Amino acid sequence: MLEEEYQATHRPREAQRNLPPLETPFEYSIRDARLQDMPDVREIYNHYVANSTVTFDEVPMTLRQMRSKFQHATKLGMPFIVAESPSEQILGYAYVYPWKEKAAYRFTVENSIYLRPASTDKGLGKVLMAELIARSKAAGLKEIIAVIADKGAEASIQMHKNFGFKEIGHMGKVGFKFDRWLGTVLMQKSLK
Repeated sequence: MLEEEYQATHRPREAQRNLPPLETPFEYSIRDARLQDMPDVREIYNHYVANSTVTFDEVPMTLRQMRSKFQHATKLGMPFIVAESPSEQILGYAYVYPWKEKAAYRFTVENSIYLRPASTDKGLGKVLMAELIARSKAAGLKEIIAVIADKGAEASIQMHKNFGFKEIGHMGKVGFKFDRWLGTVLMQKSLK
């Protein structure tokens, strides 16, 4: 390269610092979960077991337990979905599960949504929630219950409110994790 060509295209270091960072688009597709997704689903969930109070589980879930939960939900015709990147990495997942095992509760479910840490704050939780609600309604379910930690899950509470969930109760000091007492906020949405 000639000196003139270099001078014409070269930016001083100060100008380079002011350039906006290169952004890669956050792309994904939503699909039904498959049994072979369960190692990734378990990895995502266990991150929250070890690092947060959004779940009261203290022991990491085994692959056998996660597969069993998936198989039971799908056997009952309940939605279990994943968000997948173009490179086929699972970015997050959402599902509903029977609220209680008694037959009279068969139209009432509890929802769960978990995202890979790098996938948070990008709107993916909202997309999964909207899809989960639509699929739950299509499956003939009538009520969705959310059980949310009362500390450390404020964003989840707000998202549920934004989707029309109403707070129906609060239970204080029902869980003990990371050397502190935690409660739960109960929320409900009717799909009628």
